Amino acid sequence: MTKVLVLHGPNLNLLGEREPELYGSEGLESIDRRLKEEGESLGLEVRTLQSNHEGVLIDAIHEARGWADALIVNPAGLTHTSVALRDAIAAVLLPAIEVHLTNIFGREKFRRKSITAGACRGVIAGFGPEGYLMALRSVAKILHVEG
Repeated sequence: MTKVLVLHGPNLNLLGEREPELYGSEGLESIDRRLKEEGESLGLEVRTLQSNHEGVLIDAIHEARGWADALIVNPAGLTHTSVALRDAIAAVLLPAIEVHLTNIFGREKFRRKSITAGACRGVIAGFGPEGYLMALRSVAKILHVEG
């Protein structure tokens, strides 16, 4: 079975509580559950990980090269600051899609630049939790997986 690692960056463990007017009311556990269900229907095994620590995310990306076929990454605040995370995504040579719940390009000026996007196949932003599912469906198409 084709395997996908979904990484959630800093503060995404607070989804549903943190600024619901921006990020919505759905919690991370619910998003992960929907990802796994959608993955199953697409013939994908989905593993998820959330961390508030850059090094944990980087280590997970490095480990993924031994078992995963693709990455979906929401770097959260690290999007705008982490060259190390960008380099890890680029180094593993797995197709990656960057996801953001909000449209980062329509927010504060400091959020409009993504350091990590250049290492990804594409970026999905502004569709809330549905963006993760869009990314998963895109991964299935990129990898030509039959559901």
